[in-house]
Amino acid sequence: MTKPVLRTVAVDPRGHDAMMLLREAAVEARALYPELFAAGAQWPDNPPTPERGIYLVCYHGETPVGCGALRPIDATTAEIRRMFVTSNARRGGIAKAILVELEKRALAFGYKLIRLETGFRQASAMALYEKQGFKRIAPFGEYANDPVSVCYEKQVVPAPGQDSS
Repeated sequence: MTKPVLRTVAVDPRGHDAMMLLREAAVEARALYPELFAAGAQWPDNPPTPERGIYLVCYHGETPVGCGALRPIDATTAEIRRMFVTSNARRGGIAKAILVELEKRALAFGYKLIRLETGFRQASAMALYEKQGFKRIAPFGEYANDPVSVCYEKQVVPAPGQDSS
């Protein structure tokens, strides 16, 4: 029997798979940071994909197991958002694969810098970002006064042998 292949696909962020993964991520975030969510708080939604943005879902066979998005901050900087891998699919390189694909897309869109935010209780995420060359920075934008935010950035450069155009 053939092992299911991992594939990462650009999707509609408001489609079924993207929204299912967002909901699962939100449930996890509420468990990690209960002090931030009032009882009965509204569930998050995904906005439409902006120009020079993308929303990726990673599939194991036909099962959605992870996601990540790229949204512009300005002409030269993008933010990686919605990074999430389902709990039963973790530790298999999926988050790294999504992150690498988002970096490639950022380069193709012409961004020079990518930033991201995670929470201080997400040690595995922070370890992944640091291993992938992201450097910790002061919280930016909407995260500037958020006490749980940990922010990172990385210069977008072509991989060795990769064309930057």
